[in-house]
Amino acid sequence: MNKLKTGVYVEGALVIAISTILSFVVIFKLPWGGEITLLSMLPISIYSIKYGLKKGIEVSFVFSLLRLIQGIGSGLFAWGLTPMMLISCILLDYILAFTVIGASGMFRKKGIYGWLFGTFAALLMRFACHYISGAVIFHSAGMLWDGFAIDNIYLYSLLYNGCYMLPEIIFTCIGTAIMFKVPIIRKQILNC
Repeated sequence: MNKLKTGVYVEGALVIAISTILSFVVIFKLPWGGEITLLSMLPISIYSIKYGLKKGIEVSFVFSLLRLIQGIGSGLFAWGLTPMMLISCILLDYILAFTVIGASGMFRKKGIYGWLFGTFAALLMRFACHYISGAVIFHSAGMLWDGFAIDNIYLYSLLYNGCYMLPEIIFTCIGTAIMFKVPIIRKQILNC
């Protein structure tokens, strides 16, 4: 294995570690899962923008496994899900939802707009995974806030998952724009 390839994998491992550490810095946490973190998806997004879709997906897949381990540690198996619901939840809410972050680099050669659109699209796909899981697997409906109940499972899932995903998407896109504006970072990413 040559030095360049080794460097890419080492950088991928560092990005996974940084994203995992940032995922523990929770700004806001919802009772049935989902949280706003301190830009935990940004390192994976920037890596994908730097190295492309394939490498971004590889790194984000490993990150998804670590997020699954975090989910298990926070009581995933205590939710009382049937085996089929549990498998579906693992696939949609963890494996697929966090792997799609690696798609951030799909428009990486298009400048700032490509960076932003790719990041936005990838995180929107993550939101879609959580939305589908909430509506189809969990049949989520009920209390959103104190005294505010919603009986429509699709609306409830949209609002519940939007509560944390919308800020995550906004903050990550702002972080991506800031990274693009830092000349040394932009130059290093564009030279790959």
